[in-house]
Formats: sequence, structure tokens, C-alpha cells
Amino acid sequence: MPELPEVETSLRGVEPYLKGEKIKQIICRTEKLRWPIPTALTDMQGAKIIDLSRRAKYLILHTEKGDILVHLGMSGSLGILKESDNQPVGKHDHVDLITETGTILRYNDPRKFGAWLWAKEALKHELLAKLGPEPLSNEFTSGRLWEKSRQKTVAVKNFIMNNEIVVGVGNIYACESLFMAGIHPELAAQNLTEKQCERLVKVIKEVLTKSIIQGGTTLKDFIQPDGKPGYFAQVLQVYGRKGEACNDCGSLIETKIIGQRNTYFCPHCQKLPR
Repeated sequence: MPELPEVETSLRGVEPYLKGEKIKQIICRTEKLRWPIPTALTDMQGAKIIDLSRRAKYLILHTEKGDILVHLGMSGSLGILKESDNQPVGKHDHVDLITETGTILRYNDPRKFGAWLWAKEALKHELLAKLGPEPLSNEFTSGRLWEKSRQKTVAVKNFIMNNEIVVGVGNIYACESLFMAGIHPELAAQNLTEKQCERLVKVIKEVLTKSIIQGGTTLKDFIQPDGKPGYFAQVLQVYGRKGEACNDCGSLIETKIIGQRNTYFCPHCQKLPR
């Protein structure tokens, strides 16, 4: 599933091709992804794409006729093509945004869990209005994490994946951050100490920043000959490494279902307090 660094990389990858361009047509080959595709999207002809931004895992195209919100869901991806290439449309190519200069932003999504939505103002859309702070912003602090965690019995992994607490910390980066902070993923959020909150906020910022930088180094290869994005290979400490040796202590990485998600951790480096 694309997480925040992949969405940020997608934004940086497509922005040079779209910013300042006018929309000639939006072709929708399905009526519904995760939610129905609003008819407003098919009436965007002539709208200039003023800017592109990201909020949580939503990519936003700001236009003269309102904002287009794109979510990659579980399996979505964005690619750039040229009309002149006559690239065949694939089975899972559900949306094409075509500019007046012949650039195509193509959305592919085999599982159709993503979204294309429209709003007059994206940040006031019901899906974005109540979101917590961006993890790399100054608003995401250890003090906020400490305050929000009081009287919360939920596991800390679920707590930091709650978009009302902080946005964009998905399963992969939650596992990685808790490992780096030395915190067991099942620890009740209310049992976090102030020092642990300081450490956790610090490593969340470090992990995400490193992943975004790593993705940024591949931007020259973002658009492949088939129009699909070239996502970066991630160097992970625990996620997806069940049964492998911990890089820090040599113990075998374990996995457990927490909040309906596979959770990876080192039983030695991330001990639960007795």
C-alpha cells in the first residue's frame, strides 16, 4: 500500500508535468472506485492547474474550478504519458487526466480502493477537515503526543496510526518508528512516558524524512517507458522481516496482528514493561 513517502514522491514526480497546464479532458472508465467518482470531474475542461499539494495521503490538484483529490488506496499509482505515444489503456487504468499540451496523468488501481474526488476547497472536504497535524510539521510535537495519549488504553501502534493524532503514519512506518524508539507496539498509549513521546516523535520524523529523501533520489526515474512510476526500494529494519535476525541484537523478528494489521517487532529491543 502506498504510504506517505510514496505519495509525496508521486506528487514531486507528476508536479513538473501538470503545474500551470490546462485540463483538456478527464476520462473516467469506471463510475466507482472506493467512492463514486463525482460528475464534476468530467466538467473540468479548460481549468488551469494552479498548484499541486499533499495532505496526509491525499494528492490535491488545485484548479480554477475547484480541487481534485486523489487517493492511491491499497494499490493505486499515477503515471505520466504523452497522447502522441498512443500507449494502450490497461485493464486497471481507470482515470486519465489529459492536458491541452497532450500530457496524460493516468491512474491505475487493480483493487479500486483509491479515490478521485472533487471539492470547492480541498481542506474543507469532510475527509480532510478533521485530520491531525502533518508528521513533519512543527505542530506534531512530543507535548501533543503526550497530551493526546493520556487515558488512552489503545495499543501505541494503533494510536500513532490514528489520523486524528497525526496523519500519514501507516503500517510500515509505524512498525519502523516503534522499533527505532524501542517501544513495544502493544504498549498502551497511556503508559507512554514523556521521554518515550520525545523519542517517538523524533524517530517518526526521521524515518519519514529519510524515506522521502530516498524516494526523491529516484525522481529522474519516476516515469518509466510504460508511464508507470518507479517507486524506490525501501531499507527496512523490521517490517516484512519475520524470522530474520534483528540488525541490532540478532534476535529473530516476530509478527503479530494488532488492529487487524501485521505488526513486526524485535522481542528483545522492544520489550513490554512488566
